[in-house]
Amino acid sequence: MRFGWLFSGAAAVYAGCMNIEGLHAGLQAGPAIIVALIVFSALVIAAGVLAYRAGRQRGLLEAELSEGERMDLARKDAIERSRAVLSGQISEQIAPWLPDFPVNPSDARFIGKPVDFVAFCGADEGLVREIVFIEVKTGHSALSPVERSVREAITQGQVRWVEYRLE
Repeated sequence: MRFGWLFSGAAAVYAGCMNIEGLHAGLQAGPAIIVALIVFSALVIAAGVLAYRAGRQRGLLEAELSEGERMDLARKDAIERSRAVLSGQISEQIAPWLPDFPVNPSDARFIGKPVDFVAFCGADEGLVREIVFIEVKTGHSALSPVERSVREAITQGQVRWVEYRLE
């Protein structure tokens, strides 16, 4: 005997080409599958409960930090950030005298913002051949949005000379 489409509400389940003996064998294996599914579900629920309790306990421990402990953590974080900023600023200042600096250090002028240096290549000899904008970076730091826009303006040739006279 063959079963076609069995309809249960709006969902249709295809029974395939199953005969009565195959259906009977499937029903006999059913209790073992049901027990396995129940055990698996219980394990998943138990793991979820344990994970929830562990996360809640950690949150409670963090919430129990005293005001002094929170202040100490905030102070340490501020000191680390300040050191990184100072280290970057010092690196920017000494960069022209490091071995791989791209231009003659005496031609470079420190600006700081939005780029670190503008170099007037050849100015030391009395004739500027090229003007170079230099941004010094340390570690894995990236260009800021303003620095990227300066780079784009320069590479697209959006640079001009203006002589401003005061009278």
